[in-house]
Amino acid sequence: MLQLLLILVVVALVAGAMGFTGIAAGAANLAKIVFVVMLIGIGIILVLAFMGLTIIF
Repeated sequence: MLQLLLILVVVALVAGAMGFTGIAAGAANLAKIVFVVMLIGIGIILVLAFMGLTIIF
């Protein structure tokens, strides 16, 4: 998920630099959503780890 976030940020920066503001805004919005989802997932994993539960991937 971190890789997707980094790709979206790079796409937003490159598109913004080239003048494609619509694409840059869309990529930035998607990056924000992915970032929030990633933070929520990390938070859930940390809470479960502190409670002593194991997560099997």
